[in-house]
Amino acid sequence: MFEQLPFATVDHLRPITQGHQEVIFCPDKTIGQVVAIAERLVEKSGSFLVTRADLGQMAALEARFPRAEVNALGRTVYLPPDPEPAPTGRGTVLICTAGTSDLPVAEEAAVTARAFKNRVERLTDVGVAGIHRVLVQTDVLRSATVIIVVAGMDGALPSVVGGLVKVPVIAVPTSVGYGASFGGLAALLAMLNSCASGVTVVNIDNGFGAAAAASRINHS
Repeated sequence: MFEQLPFATVDHLRPITQGHQEVIFCPDKTIGQVVAIAERLVEKSGSFLVTRADLGQMAALEARFPRAEVNALGRTVYLPPDPEPAPTGRGTVLICTAGTSDLPVAEEAAVTARAFKNRVERLTDVGVAGIHRVLVQTDVLRSATVIIVVAGMDGALPSVVGGLVKVPVIAVPTSVGYGASFGGLAALLAMLNSCASGVTVVNIDNGFGAAAAASRINHS
């Protein structure tokens, strides 16, 4: 059920309580701690997901687990089960980014959604600065079961998407922007004040949290 290490209590009950195994959040963990926790998860399930890894942690995990998939942009390391099971969600999680600068958060969401057994598609760089880019993608948007919209600056894209679709929209504000964006606070407030119905909002740069919520919707 639980595995006690000197620096962590590895929770093997998460698949029952949360629907997925424990995920390793890397900031402020040593390389040795991250690798040790990953080893325990692999012994139990043959798989792990690591988020917010730095370069040293990524390199150590890749060396210890040669089959692991390192996504340097999203700062994730994912060791899928072998063989990797087919997605079990009822539809597609679409991850839509306003700009290329939002991709690190979007990639964290994409890897997480895949690790949580969802089919994932991406729609990249379709922000409101060139709104025609998203307006011509209505078929793609409407084919998804749930949409994660990642945007910084003025955070307007989730409202646009929310006005085009009838499926749940999860908005992720990013810390991308100039001084008055206040590290993503402006985008966060804009999303919280969206006039489009069905838009919900997670914290700034929280691609992982958006994917976890989207996965629950997609599996409901």
